[in-house]
Amino acid sequence: MRWVLAPLAALWIGCGSGGDGPDGCVGLECQVVDCAASGRPDTTISGTVFAPNGTMPLYGVTVYVPNTDPPPLLDGAQCERCSDGLPGDPVARALSDPSGHFTLARVPSGTDIPLVITVGKWRRQLRVPRVPECSDTRLASDQTSLPKQKSEGDMPKIAMVTGNCDALECLARKLGIADSEFTSDAGGGRVHLFASNGANRTAAGQMLSPATGLWGSLDKLKQYDLAAFSCECTQRALEKPQPAMDAVKAYADLGGRVFLSHLHNIWISGENGNPTHAPQVWPAIASCNLDVTPTGTGMIDQLNNPSGSAFATWMVNVMGSNVLGELMISEARQTCSRLDGARAARWVYLQSGANEIIQNFQFTTPNEVIGEARCGKVVFSDMHVASGSTSSPTVPFPGGCDNGPMSPQEKALAFMFFDIASCVGLL
Repeated sequence: MRWVLAPLAALWIGCGSGGDGPDGCVGLECQVVDCAASGRPDTTISGTVFAPNGTMPLYGVTVYVPNTDPPPLLDGAQCERCSDGLPGDPVARALSDPSGHFTLARVPSGTDIPLVITVGKWRRQLRVPRVPECSDTRLASDQTSLPKQKSEGDMPKIAMVTGNCDALECLARKLGIADSEFTSDAGGGRVHLFASNGANRTAAGQMLSPATGLWGSLDKLKQYDLAAFSCECTQRALEKPQPAMDAVKAYADLGGRVFLSHLHNIWISGENGNPTHAPQVWPAIASCNLDVTPTGTGMIDQLNNPSGSAFATWMVNVMGSNVLGELMISEARQTCSRLDGARAARWVYLQSGANEIIQNFQFTTPNEVIGEARCGKVVFSDMHVASGSTSSPTVPFPGGCDNGPMSPQEKALAFMFFDIASCVGLL
């Protein structure tokens, strides 16, 4: 490693061998200027990452300058661990903070600098026309929002089941995913809707395939990066036989993401908490054998969840919480009476007197192996979208979706929606 003097600055030349620049630097590494040598600030790129709607800032999104072109992303369940590294040999990288802000330090200066914004299989790639050395280049929100349609970049392939007592598809729509991306599984959208007892067709007249054909087939599930099941008002156990239980677990174990709403607790601990009709292993994580309506103050678990503190701060920043660590929950439910904190991370609970009533939690899969070997994620939530959105067989999607501001619990669910897409760590 050595310094090469240049007019007005010194260039930091990457070390190594076999590179195409002095002392082994490769590609954009050779355009990184050591600004401190001339008493100037670093060359930086900064901005705020937003959801596809362009207004909700996002935490924990990776932003980086690649040295080579990242390869195309493949659809479907794949093992993506945080220890695997980033494609494209990053020259500089950063994570967005709880305000969505990021600053990339010691970036290459010059023209046409590539930039990648990614969380899981959400990915936007752009070129920054000009990055002056030893100064900050601030990006606009239209450059740093995740794609709302596939023409703008990469989006995960999502299977979303409609249910009469929740409307997760309406939450995804509020997050900015374009209506054109919501189709049946025969369509070309990135969000394939499947009917249970919610909406069963789109406004364009596409009839939705039954949800049983999704969760009853591992081959079908494997086509998707995320499978989200909206609450159906009952457990509808006859539509979820043991082979379906096994298929959903196998999908998550392969690297799939599963988002379960309320009475889809059946996938974790079985019909009415009976572990003989459940996936293997998962009943040991939580006992979900209740269906009651509790009261209390919504609390974010900042002690037992690795992302809890950032989540609490983010909720204040997006005006989902008036008090750090608290949020208002309407139409609260309780199905889970026990959670093994060594095997799952709690997101939100209701403080009801001395009782802490579980509202949301997450675990990684296969849960029976050590954390470093896990590939997938499962999120369970007793909180419904609960902002006026509905999903009904009598109303084509998106006719039941409320277009008003997001409620506090919608914002909390939005945080989990993007967090579940991220790489798998220890929990």
